[in-house]
Parts: sequence; C-alpha cells; structure tokens
Amino acid sequence: MYKKILVALENGPADKTMLPQITQLAQKLGSELLLLHVADGWAARSFEQLKLTESEEMKNDRAYLEKTAAGLRAEQLTVTTRLAMGNPPTEILRIAEAEQCQLIAMTSHGHRWFGDVFHGSTINEVRHRTHIPLFLVRAVKA
Repeated sequence: MYKKILVALENGPADKTMLPQITQLAQKLGSELLLLHVADGWAARSFEQLKLTESEEMKNDRAYLEKTAAGLRAEQLTVTTRLAMGNPPTEILRIAEAEQCQLIAMTSHGHRWFGDVFHGSTINEVRHRTHIPLFLVRAVKA
C-alpha cells in the first residue's frame, strides 16, 4: 500500500512526536522511509545561484538526518535521507513526486489562521497541491 513514505522532518522537538508513529506504520507495512529536511535559510535558498558552501546549519541538518536514519535502520527499516534547500512546501512536493512516494508524513503545530500568518503553513500548501495522501501528527508542545 505505502511502499515509500516521505517523512518531512523539522530537526526539532516535533519530530519526536511523529517518528515513533511512522516507524510503527513502516514496520507493519514493510515501507521504505525517505527522511527529508528542507533547509530554508538565506544560505540554503541562495546555495545554487551563488555557489555557496554549506552553512553550519546545513551541516547540522545533514548530521541530524543521518543520526535519525541510523536509529531507524537499527530497527530494521530501509531508510534514505535527503537534505533539500529552498521553500519547504515546494521541495516536499517536488521530491515526493520525483521519488514516487505514496504517503507524505508531517507534523502539525496546531496554528490557527492568525498563527499561520506569522509561522506559515507548510501543511496547508502541501495539502492543496498534492494528490499523495498525507499522514499528519499533531506535535506535542515541549
């Protein structure tokens, strides 16, 4: 059913809410996981155009992805990682399509309209622009 699941990670506390659930789902279904983090700072958004080197933040994001993947591999899961750069909704959708993912897993922070104005709504943009099913988990506030 869901042979390949894109897991959009934030490199933050919200990931701890989703990872146990998506791990259990992947184990039951025998799914491959594609862990994705989209770096969206100035250096990441300008990386290709200006031929920049990776910032410390990007290096930390890559290390986080690899550490998370290693933990999931220890649970006998097939896991790949990808660090993308740019606009998170655009990159999530582009990579999910290119990698032929059958499910996109993301965390929700529970913002309401006013909060979305200030914090953005990656989920809202993704859900309106994809035909791929979404697996949403409400992030537990730390």
